[in-house]
Amino acid sequence: MNTKIIPQFNLGLVGHVDHGKTTLVSKLSGKWTDTHSEEIKRGITIRLGYANVAIYECPKCESPNKYSVSEKCPVCGTKGKLVRAFSLVDAPGHESLMATMLAGTTIMDGALLLIAADEKCPQPQTREHIMALDIAGIKKIIVVQNKIDLVGKERALENYKEIKEFLKGTSFEDSPIIPISAFYGTNLNLLIETIVNYFPVPKRDKTKEPLMVVARSFDINRPGTQIEKIHGGIIGGALKQGVLKIGDEIEIKPGVKINKKGRVYWQPLKTKICSIQTGEIKIDEASPGGSVAIETLLDPFYVRADGLMGNVVGHQGKMPPVFDELSLEVHLLDRVAGTAKDLKVEPLKINEPIMLNVNSAATMGIINSINKDSIRCKLRIPVCAEKKSRVTISRVIDNRWRLIGYAIIN
Repeated sequence: MNTKIIPQFNLGLVGHVDHGKTTLVSKLSGKWTDTHSEEIKRGITIRLGYANVAIYECPKCESPNKYSVSEKCPVCGTKGKLVRAFSLVDAPGHESLMATMLAGTTIMDGALLLIAADEKCPQPQTREHIMALDIAGIKKIIVVQNKIDLVGKERALENYKEIKEFLKGTSFEDSPIIPISAFYGTNLNLLIETIVNYFPVPKRDKTKEPLMVVARSFDINRPGTQIEKIHGGIIGGALKQGVLKIGDEIEIKPGVKINKKGRVYWQPLKTKICSIQTGEIKIDEASPGGSVAIETLLDPFYVRADGLMGNVVGHQGKMPPVFDELSLEVHLLDRVAGTAKDLKVEPLKINEPIMLNVNSAATMGIINSINKDSIRCKLRIPVCAEKKSRVTISRVIDNRWRLIGYAIIN
């Protein structure tokens, strides 16, 4: 096992559809994260994609060739020293997949916001994504001005000014802007150097009870696998705190939906950790940092097609509560995010359906009471969360879920 390249944090990759996120992931990690058949057919990211990246420092070269994603320096051939390792979280940019993008923000420590130079800035989902990052509490982003190979110098400078104007007055006003061509690899060395200098390794609390948010779940068994060789279900995501080890008895909440004799309820799952992996590396324990995949003793039936996405994992008997109804302190935006039109956010209404993103879960809530800046809503799918957790709120506008604010669980 090579423990040197265990990822230290999660870096999100967000932006409007077709602005080059998945291409950039491929250039940095060597991995193409759109692997689902529907993603390949449609040419867009549908599910959260993951890829680990290692950055090396050459002892001989100076800036801008000091850092690269190759252990052997591509300029002088000298063996480099590992200085950063992180997981890239490739979030979908299409407006119909906003719930998946919001789920991804819960495990991001920072983000790269891609903006294509050949389109006017901001595009609707560029605006929506930057609001989502702010609401999620992400403090630092790098703006990646992509596709500079498709425009001339004048348009690139004009686009740069559009980006600066767009960021003005936001939490990310002073964020660095790096012009690149992900397709040709132009200026990737500058982007890599900025990542090293701009994103510190976050301080983590390993002493608390472990809490892992599940962003993916899947079955790795091929059809026809012999029973004695079947692997248990895999859950993927990131630890917010604490440590999980091979052999730990874990609980997964709220669990799975049970329909028995006309009664519907959610049953937590209890299982054991068989193995832990990050990227291609097997590890003995997972701690807060990059993305991890945990093999369990669960029947693979439970994990198929991201069936456990939105759940929370921890030690048995030491988990946060499960809510089927939430009391929320509400903070609405002034304007609707993600629409081409400039629309004012209207007040919430009794019996209105809203989408809530809690940790990595997306659930529908029906508002049953409103009191000044607080609401109470019944959930279609229960959530496991700690009180004071932050929740994003979306409502249907023009047949799409649009981000309109956030709330705190009372």
